[in-house]
Amino acid sequence: MPKPKTQTGEKNLISQRLIELRHQHNMSQRLLAYQLQLKGYDMDKNVITRIETNKRYVTDLELKALTEIFHVSYEYLIDGKEGEKS
Repeated sequence: MPKPKTQTGEKNLISQRLIELRHQHNMSQRLLAYQLQLKGYDMDKNVITRIETNKRYVTDLELKALTEIFHVSYEYLIDGKEGEKS
C-alpha cells in the first residue's frame, strides 16, 4: 500500500513552516534538535533536515514536540492559517 503524499508530492505539510519558524527563532537545525532532546524527544539534526527537505513523514509525536518548542498550534504547523500562540 503506497504511503500518502501531498497533492504536489511532498511527504509532509510542515517543511516550509518549520524552516520559517527556525529562522524566526534564530535556531539552527542542530540547536532545534538539542532543544527537542532536552524535552525528551528523540530527534536529531538529520531528522530535522529530512523533514525540511520533504524526505520524511512527520509523526504526531513530532508535531506535538514542535508545537511545544515554537509555541504554535497544530493548525499553524499544518495549514499556516493560525498565528503563534502567546
